[in-house]
Amino acid sequence: MASLRRLWNNTRVRRHPTLHIDIGKRLKECRLAQGLSQRALAKKAGVTNGLISQIEQNSISPSIASLKKILDVLSMSLADFFTSEDGGTTEFFYARKQLPDLGSGDVAIFLVGAGIRHRAMSVLHEVYPPGADTGPQMLSHAGEEGGVVTRGRIEITVADKVKVLGPGDAYYFESRVPHRFRNVGSVPCEIVSANSPPTF
Repeated sequence: MASLRRLWNNTRVRRHPTLHIDIGKRLKECRLAQGLSQRALAKKAGVTNGLISQIEQNSISPSIASLKKILDVLSMSLADFFTSEDGGTTEFFYARKQLPDLGSGDVAIFLVGAGIRHRAMSVLHEVYPPGADTGPQMLSHAGEEGGVVTRGRIEITVADKVKVLGPGDAYYFESRVPHRFRNVGSVPCEIVSANSPPTF
């Protein structure tokens, strides 16, 4: 998926102007639907009770890493969390402005088909500015992921193998293998990627 490798500890989730997702309200609804108190959810997710409370009150913007830990307890992917509940009309095509940006700051992670519920895969358009990195810690999670670099250069580490890919180059690996991504070029790097099952 792009995948959990996109889940930097310092990447903050932000509201998307088109989808108007109220993260705090959405988290509270999901938590209550599973009959969990804030304390119980925090304990299962390995985060503080205060963090859950602050997120639900919209007093802080959670990191994607923290939100992912919480959603794992709720058996929900980030894509499902940011999916609209109304979902009445079937869409086949999406304008750029319809793709919610799940990234933050300089890093953009655009999700294709945000209105699709119970998806079998996630398709992402990722944009890394020069020097952007998924972090020093190698990431590992269930599923498979692959992608094609469309612009710039990206250094990908998978297990003990390191490769720098440029436009037209691609990757595909089982996501349980520890991995890391880093833009080593002087221009933004763009990747079109997919992961299945949709763990992002």
